[in-house]
Amino acid sequence: MLRTGYVIALLGVLVIVVSGCGGASTPVNPASPGALSLAPESVLPDFVRSAPPQVKEAYRFAVANPDVLKQYPCYCGCTAAGHRSNLDCYIKEQKSDGAVVFDDHAFG
Repeated sequence: MLRTGYVIALLGVLVIVVSGCGGASTPVNPASPGALSLAPESVLPDFVRSAPPQVKEAYRFAVANPDVLKQYPCYCGCTAAGHRSNLDCYIKEQKSDGAVVFDDHAFG
C-alpha cells in the first residue's frame, strides 16, 4: 500500500514536469493578427548592412515596428543624448515622406 502512494506521487511529478516542457513549441504564425514583422534589408543604411545578422535584424525590427520600441525606455544612459525611448537608439527621425534617418547608437 505504501509503495502505491510513492508510485502515484512519482507519476504526478512526472506529469507536471512533462506538461511544463511541452507548451512552448507552438510556432508563431507571421500572418496572425498582432504578429511583428521585419523591414526589408534594402531599407538599411550601408553601415548596418555590413553588420552582424543580429544587428541588422534589430534595425529591421525598429523600422517595421516603431510603435513597439517607443514603449520601452533605454537603460544605457542615452537620455542625456536626448533619447526618449529604445526607438531613438535606432532611428533619429521618420520624415513625413516615410524616409528614415538612422541613428548609429544601437550599432555598437
